[in-house]
Amino acid sequence: MSADLKNLTESAAAPEPLEDRYHFNVVRRAIDIIDQSEQPLSLDTLAAELGMSPYHLQKLFSQWAGVSPKRFQQYLTLGHAKALIAQNHSLLDTTEATGMSSTGRLHDLFVRWEAMSPGEYARKGEGLTISYGWFDTPFGRSLAMATSRGLCAVAFTSEYSDQDAYADLSTRWPKATFVDNAHAVRPFIEAALGGGETKLHLIGGPFQIKVWEALLSIPSGQVTTYSDIARAIGNPKAVRAVGTAVGHNPVSWLIPCHRVLRKTGALGGYHWGLPVKRALLAYESLKADALTSERKPATFS
Repeated sequence: MSADLKNLTESAAAPEPLEDRYHFNVVRRAIDIIDQSEQPLSLDTLAAELGMSPYHLQKLFSQWAGVSPKRFQQYLTLGHAKALIAQNHSLLDTTEATGMSSTGRLHDLFVRWEAMSPGEYARKGEGLTISYGWFDTPFGRSLAMATSRGLCAVAFTSEYSDQDAYADLSTRWPKATFVDNAHAVRPFIEAALGGGETKLHLIGGPFQIKVWEALLSIPSGQVTTYSDIARAIGNPKAVRAVGTAVGHNPVSWLIPCHRVLRKTGALGGYHWGLPVKRALLAYESLKADALTSERKPATFS
């Protein structure tokens, strides 16, 4: 387990911003500056824009992403996104053939999920108790919610107020009972961020569940398109409806809606803010590339 994930237990209950959140906020601000620049920025220039020393910026980036800001910028470009699309355009079409499924490997952790029945969903959460709590993660402060069956919602709040994030999630199931109980949620979120087996309780309509199941089949470090998802679920003309279902996904990061791009390679939208989506994609691409490099057999001349 990496150090930034290992600190979750200690940071979860603390009200002040902690190290993980501070690192991500620096990355988020850097992404905003990089987006506004028409050319790659040197370490000195980026550090000056952030009001930091080059040494401090380099250190924080290396702690968060494992690479320099210069290397990180390469994973934020439209060209990189286009390359991912070109490599993985038919990813979901081949899911069944390659044996991947929603219970397969995701984010270097194992996911088990079950969905609320259509009848339960129609009752808008009536009779359901949902616990919630606030946690610090490598992607900033997060609101996590869970039923007794697993995580049902994860929101990132770096671009939103805590109140807005809570209102956004809680109003999706207006008749549920919400209880402020981080202790009940902590085992689920710790398992998710720490690489253990993760239980998800998907609360959505039948079409949404179908789309979210397809999202669960996208491996970390790879991407797909809205039209690919529509085709994968057997409804190729439902691209707009797929986009709505993707945007309404309540379990951020774990159900990876951030891995869906437009055919052009453009990011499209992201419910919790585009800086978060950029950071998630860049972070995952870096980790996937590092893992691929580690697995390459040694060559001898």
